[in-house]
Amino acid sequence: MAEADPKGLAIPAPIIVKKITIVEGGHHGGAWKVAYADFVTAMMAFFLLLWLLGATEEKQRKGIADYFTPTLVKMRQGSAGADGLLGGSSITDVDNYPNAMGQTGTKSITVPRAATGGPKESSGRGEADADRLQKLRKKIEQKLAERRQVSHLARQVRVMRSPEGIRIDLMDDADFSMFELGTTILTKEARGLLEVMADTLKDEDAPLILRGHTDSLPWRSGVAANNWSLSTGRAEATRQALVLSGVSMRRIARIEGVADTEPLIGDNPSDPRNRRISLLLLDRRSAPQPARPGAEAKGADKTADRAPGTIAAKPAAPKPGGPQPSAASDKRPAQ
Repeated sequence: MAEADPKGLAIPAPIIVKKITIVEGGHHGGAWKVAYADFVTAMMAFFLLLWLLGATEEKQRKGIADYFTPTLVKMRQGSAGADGLLGGSSITDVDNYPNAMGQTGTKSITVPRAATGGPKESSGRGEADADRLQKLRKKIEQKLAERRQVSHLARQVRVMRSPEGIRIDLMDDADFSMFELGTTILTKEARGLLEVMADTLKDEDAPLILRGHTDSLPWRSGVAANNWSLSTGRAEATRQALVLSGVSMRRIARIEGVADTEPLIGDNPSDPRNRRISLLLLDRRSAPQPARPGAEAKGADKTADRAPGTIAAKPAAPKPGGPQPSAASDKRPAQ
């Protein structure tokens, strides 16, 4: 009720005005904003892709593509076939895994079984080979440390894994040489080093390949010797030293001379470290099979097909006092 003033007159009630604003939506409402946002996002992704294509190199693009390559499991699930043991395929069928060019096979030979992998992935012996390599390296280091005269030559020995087995490189450097300059005569320190190698390897049963390497320094004009004959002669001298130190002659599969065709330091073919002797302990899988009876005559016809500088297995030792390659004057630098 309205209040009365002291004079008895009524006070009128206040008038309240309420304003309501009505906003009318468009024909499509706010849906166009969502569509526009999707369009802008797609355009941003498209221009980002163009920028990546222009700002990256071929190797980087290859890495990005490999990141999005389906895994072997997805590839296998996408293969055709039934639900049987082999999925409707034969064990010799070409699979659909992303193998290298010309490579086929099944999952058992595509995926490494061992944790360490390596050049023999399908064999499943990566861990055993790594353990054998580590034991051989420690054994060589221990035997070198026991001989004070050659203990400082530990840096000249390098033990590594190769596709055929385990390779031991005996390398030259600026302060050490396995052979006298331009000859096949072993130095005193080299003989001590080979005695250690023989003591280490004589208990092994793996076949051995001895390979001689030289650098690419040229010989003096008019000298009949060359790097092929020098590397082969040094491999033969190494064989004789190992046999005299206790390595069985039956274990020598072959000796090879490859001259300067397999440099250790490819950027500098004249580097002294390229002059080395490689002792390759073959795996049983890579070892040459013994010749069958009656095969000698057939093998004799293939002698001419051997690589230059390669000598057959178990070559005869040279006669005492026989000719040796030229002395220091044959080559200007040390060889």
